[in-house]
Order: sequence, then C-alpha cells, then structure tokens
Amino acid sequence: MKKHKTSKAWMREHVTDPFVQRAKAEGWHSRAAFKLMEIDDRDRLLRPGMVVVDLGAAPGGWSQVAAERAGSGGGRVLALDLLDMVPVAGVEFVKGDFREDAVLWELTFRLGGRPVDLVISDMAPNISGIAATDQARSVHLAELALEFSARHLKPGGDFLVKVFQGEGFDAFRKAMGAVFGKVAVRKPKSSRGRSNEVYLLGRECRP
Repeated sequence: MKKHKTSKAWMREHVTDPFVQRAKAEGWHSRAAFKLMEIDDRDRLLRPGMVVVDLGAAPGGWSQVAAERAGSGGGRVLALDLLDMVPVAGVEFVKGDFREDAVLWELTFRLGGRPVDLVISDMAPNISGIAATDQARSVHLAELALEFSARHLKPGGDFLVKVFQGEGFDAFRKAMGAVFGKVAVRKPKSSRGRSNEVYLLGRECRP
C-alpha cells in the first residue's frame, strides 16, 4: 500500500512538474534536457564541430541538446543506452549495456579513432529500493564512464557525469581529480531539490 501511494504521489508530481510540461511543449524527449542546457549555458561545454559521446542517453533529451549545439560544422554525437531511444536527427545511436566489452568495442569502432571532445553521462542504475545497493551501482556506472573518458577524451577534453551523493561519492570525486585539471559540482535548478543527484564536471583532461 505504501509503495502504491508513493508511486501515485510521484506520478502526480511528475505530471504537474513545470519542466515536464515545458519539455512536452518544446519537443524535448525528457525534462533532463534542461539540466544539460543550464550547465552548458554556465560552463560553455558544447560548441559546433565537437565529437560528443552521450552515455545512458535514453530517452534522448541530452542527445537532442548536444546535436543542436554541437552537431553542426562537422560535429558528431554518439549516444549509447541499454534501452531503445526514439531517433534524434544528427545522433548515431548504439544500443547495448555499457558494462559489456562488446558494446564498448562497438562504440569505439564508431568513433573511428577520432578523439572525443566531451563525454556526458546521465546514467543511473535500475533502482532496487535498497539504498546501499543502488548507491554502489550508481558509483560503479560513474567509474566506468570516467574510465571511458580517460581513454577517449582528447587532452583538454571535458566530462559531465551524474553522481548521487552518498557512500563512494568523495572517492569518485577524488578519482576524477586525478584525470582532470578541474572538478566542479553542479546542481541545476531543473534537478528536483529533494534528489541527492548532482553533476560532477571534469575539465581539462590530462594527456
């Protein structure tokens, strides 16, 4: 009963969320698009002609923003997710589990040796309801995204990743500091206030 009431409350909040309504009105695949737009407006991550990799892309809000702001001038946006994603103009989609080597190989093959300017990751695990387990899974996904970024970003490239504050957060932030010259925390206004999600922004990837 409690779970049912929680689900109804979440649905009510979701339907009345102004960012959800705005996303529908403006044609964005998800309200998450506004999170990336807000961070990009502040930090100037996206530029025409860039190569951008979007990890955990479905339903596609971040890919839409990346394609709109970086896809022109020879830019490329590659998106990856375990779930299907409605096609986005200017975005190459790879379906698969980011944790599997074969999927990573496919993504690397698509890059064709071209270095990446920006990696963005809004990945989150399937929620089990067990806080410690969910947190561990979330940090693990962030670690995989960081490992991918360290391998494929060009020197000076950037990395934006969603992380949930809790066990392992400080250690992961420290690990980012070993890869990037600067690491900053971002909490967009469109991120729900009660959520413990934040975004870590790594800038100036070290060679």
